Amino acid sequence: MTPEQLARAAEAWARYKRLMKWMVLVAAATVLLALAWLRAETGELRLHMVIATIAGVGLSVLVGTGLMGLVFLSNTSGHDDAASGRKDQE
Repeated sequence: MTPEQLARAAEAWARYKRLMKWMVLVAAATVLLALAWLRAETGELRLHMVIATIAGVGLSVLVGTGLMGLVFLSNTSGHDDAASGRKDQE
């Protein structure tokens, strides 16, 4: 790999890591909102409901954003070009 390609890949990974750090906060906020809504609707929350909400809502947000982030990471870091056999147009 050329130094330009390595720099491009490093920048893509840094952007992906920043995205995932923010998405952890978004997932936590989403879980809190879901728990607040459930509390307002049902009155009391049992422990198994809280655990299921954290696992279901939180992990769904993280897995969804993680996979979509990997799609963009693959494209911007040059992995898609390597897999397709295309050469960079320089």
